[in-house]
Amino acid sequence: MRKMLTAAALAVATLTGAHAQEAKELNFGIISTESSLNQKKNWEPFLAEMSKALGMPVKGFYATDYAAVIEGMRFKKIDLAWYGNKSAMEAVDRANGEVFAQTRSADGSEGYYAHLIVHRDSPYQKLEDILKCDKSIDFGIGDPNSTSGFLVPMSYVFGAKSIEPRNCFKTIRNANHQANSMAVANKQVAAATNNSEDLQRLEKNAPDSFKQIRVIWTSPLIPLDPIVWRKDLDPAVKAKIYTFLMGYGRVGSAEDKAKSGEILKALIWAPFKPSNDNQLLPIRILEANRALMKLQGEGAETRKAEIEKVQAEIKDLQTRTDAAEKGPFKASVARFLELDSKGDDAAIRKQIGEFAAAMQATPTN
Repeated sequence: MRKMLTAAALAVATLTGAHAQEAKELNFGIISTESSLNQKKNWEPFLAEMSKALGMPVKGFYATDYAAVIEGMRFKKIDLAWYGNKSAMEAVDRANGEVFAQTRSADGSEGYYAHLIVHRDSPYQKLEDILKCDKSIDFGIGDPNSTSGFLVPMSYVFGAKSIEPRNCFKTIRNANHQANSMAVANKQVAAATNNSEDLQRLEKNAPDSFKQIRVIWTSPLIPLDPIVWRKDLDPAVKAKIYTFLMGYGRVGSAEDKAKSGEILKALIWAPFKPSNDNQLLPIRILEANRALMKLQGEGAETRKAEIEKVQAEIKDLQTRTDAAEKGPFKASVARFLELDSKGDDAAIRKQIGEFAAAMQATPTN
């Protein structure tokens, strides 16, 4: 791993033509899907491994909401972060962020799902049962920057039916996934948003509470989460980060792989895969569609110009999505994952080095 890091850093320095002064420590932002106590238990072993490989401290930044992680990157208090797709989109647009990696599910899933959950003893059996909108139900929704806790249900459940949640429920509380699941399990709210990954964590960490929960709605598949760094990070540091992240759980001795595999498993992940900002295109389409549904609900004639503008934006985003699916970066990632499936350490190391250098030399597309 140390040889890989050194080689990647030298390659990037050669490409940039100059040696920027490297950071002496890194701050890794972690969105607040559950309590910081639980997150530290799962994240600190990974950050310790990263610190050792990079030769500098990597400190976890555990915020109370998603916005703090976005703003932390914006004001350069955070160097890289784990985001959901919606919060990553905000970081890219507002905080000079750039997607460079994507998480992979330990169970082999290609994505995850948003859910609406109720208590197992609840009389509500299906989605329509909680959408009677007579303000009799206490409802838990996610952080406004959460993909599965907010954007997806707001689009597929409420936006699609032209329902404004605040006009529908008795009370609405914004909370992280863990808090919402526990609120349902303890009958503090009648229904709440959640997702398939968090329910896996709940089953592992609080099995008795997990048994009290029933899913009544499941979304279409959501892309797995991105890892984002600041664009203005020193290229040599980027190369080190990238080389560590892509090699983690893939290269090294059997003992190394077993150890890293257990650490990733605590995060419900498998080794990472390369990604870029194109990962966010489906989320941008979803956000634009939600805006379109809102405008159409307000009156097609009075908002005609705005509607046409959003429709044009959606068309452009779809064209970019189609192009990305056929682009060279997508093909390179497919080759990388094929090498990974064969377990050829030498070929994987070589490919990681090429990725690390190419990501700094030219934009990924």
